Amino acid sequence: MSIENKCVDTIRILSAEAIQRAKSGHPGICMGAAPIGFEVFAEFLNFSYNNPKWDNRDRFVLSAGHGSMLLYSLLHLFGYDVTKEDIMNFRQFGSRTPGHPEYGKTAGVETSTGPLGQGIGNAVGFAVAEEHLAAVFNKPGYKIVDHYTYVLCGEGCLEEGLGYEACSFAGTQKLGKLILLYDKNNITIEGNIETNFNEDIVARFNSQGWQVIRVPDACDLVVLKSAIEKAKSDLTRPSIIICNTKIGHGSPLEASEKCHGAPLGEENLATTKKIFNWTEEPFEVPEDVKEYCRNLAEKKLAAEQKWNKLFENYQKQYPELAKLYNQYMNGFDIDFTELYSYFQFTAPEATRVSGGKVLNELAKLMPNLLSGSADLAPSTQTELKCSGKFTPINRSGRNIQFGIREHAMAAICNGIQVHGGLRILCSTFFSFSDYMKAGIRLSGLLDVPVIYVMTHDSIGVGEDGPTHQPVEQLIALRSIPNVKVFRPCDGKETVAAYISAFTQQSPTVLVLSRQNLNQHEGTGIKALAGGYVIDDCKGKPDVILIGTGSEIDTCVGAKELLANEGIKARVVSMPSIEEFEKQTPEYREHILPKAVKARVCVEAASHYAWYKYCGDFGEVVAMHTFGISAPANVLFKHFGFTAENVAEKAKLSIEKVKKG
Repeated sequence: MSIENKCVDTIRILSAEAIQRAKSGHPGICMGAAPIGFEVFAEFLNFSYNNPKWDNRDRFVLSAGHGSMLLYSLLHLFGYDVTKEDIMNFRQFGSRTPGHPEYGKTAGVETSTGPLGQGIGNAVGFAVAEEHLAAVFNKPGYKIVDHYTYVLCGEGCLEEGLGYEACSFAGTQKLGKLILLYDKNNITIEGNIETNFNEDIVARFNSQGWQVIRVPDACDLVVLKSAIEKAKSDLTRPSIIICNTKIGHGSPLEASEKCHGAPLGEENLATTKKIFNWTEEPFEVPEDVKEYCRNLAEKKLAAEQKWNKLFENYQKQYPELAKLYNQYMNGFDIDFTELYSYFQFTAPEATRVSGGKVLNELAKLMPNLLSGSADLAPSTQTELKCSGKFTPINRSGRNIQFGIREHAMAAICNGIQVHGGLRILCSTFFSFSDYMKAGIRLSGLLDVPVIYVMTHDSIGVGEDGPTHQPVEQLIALRSIPNVKVFRPCDGKETVAAYISAFTQQSPTVLVLSRQNLNQHEGTGIKALAGGYVIDDCKGKPDVILIGTGSEIDTCVGAKELLANEGIKARVVSMPSIEEFEKQTPEYREHILPKAVKARVCVEAASHYAWYKYCGDFGEVVAMHTFGISAPANVLFKHFGFTAENVAEKAKLSIEKVKKG
């Protein structure tokens, strides 16, 4: 047996042992796709185990994240900080080897994967980032940005709609440094795929503009190597390598769905070891395998050293570009609060229009800012006017046309952001955020500051009707951990929303209006607190009116009506519940004193977010149904979003407090 094949068998056994010890996991893909993972790491992947975040490393994405032990085994063999103890603690509490790969938890894991198809989308994002950065910084003789993205997927990733969307976009964009390795074992959890996934993959990818390469048996490392070399040689289009494998290769459960998502079992594991003539103690790597992989990993360190020397010379030849590169990678020193001096918001204006103005000023300050849209930039006002479109012939363009592919857009943006060096924003109509929720959730898990601009934020969409009028989307996105939602009421709050988005690590969703909103004197930088007093009364208020976005107008109007009746009201704008909840208890008490029990919460969306703030005696004016197709002003009146109705609800709340 060759040493290369022995390395492959080591990956198989290590994976099976870890999964058996954990009593859960997915041994099938780890054993079947082991040759693919090994060949990529051993022969092609440029990496530095001493510096896993080296800028110009090749990226390897395990889109089929359930095969995480395959990746952990590779990282262990090739010198990354994944120890024998880490392998033994697979899937255990606090371990660095969780059930699916998690970005930031394990050295060498490029992105969090598991939800099928997300990894393909992320990988497309890596390839986009590489192409754009190369166009900005590379000069003759100085390929400062020059790396490939490899992604391993199975049937599941290609069955998901996200896989179609992302691969279609990649083919259209001719992302030649993207190589997709398809672990074709014809098995999913329910068995053979013949009844649910029998399409012609070759024809599909040919039609999408990909180079298609077939490997009849992935265990033939020579053929597999030749296939990857062929993929790398064609920079005019992405490549898919269809690798025929057998799930659970070499085990008694080979080619059976029974080894997809469950350990082999002690008896089957013992039999498997006999089949592979495996005599090592559990979790031990044969010395010759250890030495072979260590030597390969050591040789790969030269790639980073060569790049460091290249960049050193680049700094001498192109000092300004080198300085800019470091700013791209490490961030620009910007006082974002100066944005307030750039604008004079006086006339009524849709916050999507205000947002477009703010975004374009930011684009001048941040040349590494890219903006994309799902075919809606003219409506969402997110086009960067200082730049052209990102295309196969203009890689330096900063406007990405994702097409009508919302799900892929979110996943690709996660990849662009995780890649490093760029800031990314994308946009669509708020009602279509449902198509993106899985990607937005991954932004929160990855803890990356992707900015999502969602316009046409409520029943104010009007005549387009309930399919386009968001109702439950606000509460859905607010419920995602580590995702901040900001719904501003005017231009100055929109500035604050952007400042918040660009000065924090977590992802932000900016929810902006289609219709014009009035400008308010009391708004501004205070909105960064998430909730603040926008219009107060003298002394202790009788009632507090809490609103967001377009409903602040309604609350201010209700305050005036109540004042005419001698009722003192405080208006609180709460554009971001998440930011308000971060404030000190003292601050929150100052804004919403417990002594004032009469409250009305007003938002043209689902009512579920507001019961915490209205208390036992408060009222909520919100949506309890879908919208209706009609002019916006008609709808706001029909659903009770009027100053008159809010004033009546305020008096009702005051009466409830009096009655106790």
